Amino acid sequence: MKIANLALTAALAALTITGCKNKSDDGTAEIVEAVETISAETPSNESATAEASTITLASILADQPEAVKARYTYRNPKLTLGYFGIEPGMTVAEALPGGGWYTKIIMPYLGKDGHLIGIDYDIDMWAKFGGFADEKFLVDRKNWSDAFVVDAKGWSGDNGPNVSGIAFSRVSKDMKDSVDAVVLIRAMHHLNRFDQAHLAGALADIKSILKPGGIVGIVQHRAAEDQDDAWANGDNGYLKQSHVIKIMEDAGFELAADPSEINANPRDKASSSAGDKVWRLPPTLGTSGDDPELKAKMETIGESDRMTLKFRQK
Repeated sequence: MKIANLALTAALAALTITGCKNKSDDGTAEIVEAVETISAETPSNESATAEASTITLASILADQPEAVKARYTYRNPKLTLGYFGIEPGMTVAEALPGGGWYTKIIMPYLGKDGHLIGIDYDIDMWAKFGGFADEKFLVDRKNWSDAFVVDAKGWSGDNGPNVSGIAFSRVSKDMKDSVDAVVLIRAMHHLNRFDQAHLAGALADIKSILKPGGIVGIVQHRAAEDQDDAWANGDNGYLKQSHVIKIMEDAGFELAADPSEINANPRDKASSSAGDKVWRLPPTLGTSGDDPELKAKMETIGESDRMTLKFRQK
């Protein structure tokens, strides 16, 4: 750093001016002491960058709407992004960004030098959802990438990153080894619940686009290990942590850090015997209907218990 260099020059000059009065035999002791003092007091480039990044993320989080900030208790974006190692200037792919809750935080944090890639589910996988995924939905979904880019550029403002959108199974060859991190936030259960070819294909795409040593960050609704496997296959929103780790390791990824309890919620005791679904909880409150007592009970539990895992591309 320039400040450090100027300080070092001044210190050395001072030693020269004082002459030999306080020197050791060869004069090195005082020089070493001065250098060590300056090094201890002057932050390195890395630490200064990290401090600036923290301040930037803190300001981004502080600027979010109150409705977004109200969910920090359960989603812990500062700690989660820090655990994943997301930093300004990175190329980050976010699976199923939805309405952009995390996207609107990540984009300004990446800044102008960064790149945010939204990844949608394969259109053939959407067709298996049924219900809302009718013919019109599927036709519209084919244009999701273009619509996402337009929306995301509006979210990020003037200082946002480059933005693009793709779908699993449609990853181009020129994306190979181009991404620093892929985040799957509450997106794994749908990949696991249908034909396993969708899951295998998505993980193959992730491996393809990640740089060597690139990171996969996962936040996922968590089922207790003693719950029924069939119930915890993703249909109800929940997966077992051991199952997710096995999926990733079988696909060629390795744990890059100990599993984190950043997003744990011990009040969520989802049970296979009760047929619990994650959508009974906030923010969906899908089973409360007009029952204020049940709604209050679900709100007391809060959002789901979630595993937070960090994997590295081998």
